[in-house]
Amino acid sequence: MTGSTIALARHLDSSGLPSQTPPTPTYDHPNFLRTEPGAHGSTIFHFTRFTGSEPEPQTPLGLYDDKGLTYDQQVGIRQQYEAARVLWSHARLRRDAAPALRSAAPLWMAWRAAETQLSSVFAAFWETDDNRWRAQLLRLVDAENAARTAAEAWDEIACYLAQLVDEQVTVAGYDEALPLETVAADIGLDITDWHIDALSAYTHRMSSAPTPVRRRADQQIEAQRKQLAQVDQMHSTSGRRSDTTTNCD
Repeated sequence: MTGSTIALARHLDSSGLPSQTPPTPTYDHPNFLRTEPGAHGSTIFHFTRFTGSEPEPQTPLGLYDDKGLTYDQQVGIRQQYEAARVLWSHARLRRDAAPALRSAAPLWMAWRAAETQLSSVFAAFWETDDNRWRAQLLRLVDAENAARTAAEAWDEIACYLAQLVDEQVTVAGYDEALPLETVAADIGLDITDWHIDALSAYTHRMSSAPTPVRRRADQQIEAQRKQLAQVDQMHSTSGRRSDTTTNCD
């Protein structure tokens, strides 16, 4: 099976030289293979490949009470499990995010199509005769509803993807974050223009507040309606002025 490797900063013993930690099979993670010196004072940890389905690697509690281990051995084991957690978190993100990304692709396309349609229907007012405005308004309402529906569907799966990313960072830390763009590229998807916000944008908000892309749709709809209202007001004002015009002949 193809293995996984990761480099971490090396522990220095009291001499100031990189420590050569003896093997400790009792505490080694099941996927652990070996270590070797890396560049710039790092240690490269070799493991058999993680699938993400394994239990999260946890440093054995017995390690801290084992008087038979030196300080350097304890540090080496802790670093081994730190490396294991990073690789495991990457594997779990790849396992869970890949199918979600595939499912998200048509939802993003649907949202972008609905957003484009909303803009197109509104732009058509410039070419619509006055006696056809009612029909065009009905088309706009349909486009608004479609945009809201598509935005909500996208935000739902975007929230799930943001949660997966948050879980990976929680385990491994921001320095070892695996970008979702990398996971997507590995399965042939380009998600550089996808709108996936931080998890807090979906969860840390008032219950009535819209989610990110739904808010984007609402802002566009609000701006369009404001402009239509201004036109309607100008039309009404012009009509009243015509009605009060007197003939001085």
